[in-house]
Amino acid sequence: MEVLSSRVLLRPADRARSQRFYRDVLRLAVYREFGPPDEPGLVFFLGQGLLEVSGTAPDGPAGPLRIWLQVRDVRAEHARLVAAGVTVTREPRTEPWGLIEMGIEDPDGVPIVIVQVPADHPLRRDPR
Repeated sequence: MEVLSSRVLLRPADRARSQRFYRDVLRLAVYREFGPPDEPGLVFFLGQGLLEVSGTAPDGPAGPLRIWLQVRDVRAEHARLVAAGVTVTREPRTEPWGLIEMGIEDPDGVPIVIVQVPADHPLRRDPR
């Protein structure tokens, strides 16, 4: 299979509420907007990937979806997100594998892992 493009599709219970969360609270940049002006779908940049938040799923998103976001400073993001009223499910901590991670949820309860790769972590010393 030759994959030319990909994205994660999220069908939230309340499209506008979730779009505000990803755009205004997490501050993800919008890649594109599409569809009717009164109910647009939004596609956000997720580092090297894309997240589309469009349509609705009245019972919330289906399946064991988890979003992983790498940031420069987990503790700074933790303070900012707490101040914004975001549900923190796990306080920032250094994991046994050396990454600093914390957990939050989007408005539908989708788990989001916020990760920082420390300067001395092996992922930063890739010899390739």
